[in-house]
Amino acid sequence: MTQASDIIVFQRNPVRVEQFNAADERRIEGECAQTVENHYSDPSGQFHAGIWSGGRGSWKVKYSEHEFCTLLEGYVRLTDKQGGSVELYAGDHFVIPAGFEGVWEVLEPARKTYAIFEAK
Repeated sequence: MTQASDIIVFQRNPVRVEQFNAADERRIEGECAQTVENHYSDPSGQFHAGIWSGGRGSWKVKYSEHEFCTLLEGYVRLTDKQGGSVELYAGDHFVIPAGFEGVWEVLEPARKTYAIFEAK
């Protein structure tokens, strides 16, 4: 039975911070430095939630998961393989559906919350 004490409040839940750069084969421009603080993963390993941040740069992405985000800081652009793009600013809430393939570009250092679902 789940209780109130099982609720995850990000600011009160210390986590391991992971820092990395986009893999060389995916990197287009810049260092693509990123940080992930994963605050929650469900027992099935299909749902995750946390905070991501990234520095300027662009890299190729291919989503097998559905991701809901709130951009807390910065400015990013997502461009699909056909050349269509969407620009996102601090305060924007958005979903990237599974199957999206294209380029993630950080135009101003960015920070977002994320909730990811990836069906097994």
